[in-house]
Amino acid sequence: MLRVLSAVPKITVTALIVLAIVNLLVGVILRYFVGAITDWLDVDPVPFTWVEEVGELSLAWLTLIGAAIGIQSRTHFTLAVFVHRLPAAAQLWIHRFNHALIAGFGGLAAWYGFRLCLLNRTLTTPGLEINLAWLYASCVVGGLLIAVYGVAVMISPPPQGEPRHGG
Repeated sequence: MLRVLSAVPKITVTALIVLAIVNLLVGVILRYFVGAITDWLDVDPVPFTWVEEVGELSLAWLTLIGAAIGIQSRTHFTLAVFVHRLPAAAQLWIHRFNHALIAGFGGLAAWYGFRLCLLNRTLTTPGLEINLAWLYASCVVGGLLIAVYGVAVMISPPPQGEPRHGG
């Protein structure tokens, strides 16, 4: 059950990548090909303002959930200039401190995202008329995932073979 639950963010990000690519392709086709055809036939143009909104929503969700996945899989960029020269115990505490900061940042992002959801819950996007809180909900979900994954990485020891350089 836990394995299935941990796969949900990765499946979601994969679906969002596909959605963003298809959305971009549809936008290009509507703008350059269908637009030219409707101009040539002198008919009303096909509205495609929704393409920008779908792209914005998918990229917001993709970015925040993807950042959390990067924390979980320990694939974010790290710069080990000084920490690798410290004793193993100091490296471990720096690793924990760094991930506590990451978890705190995730919690802060989730909190402010939630406040933005409440503030914008009565507004809608102009093209699709989707509640604008859906855009800011990406910050809530991504922030919570960042906080949870940050704490999980903080309390787990670095895997064997990974240098303990503070994350």
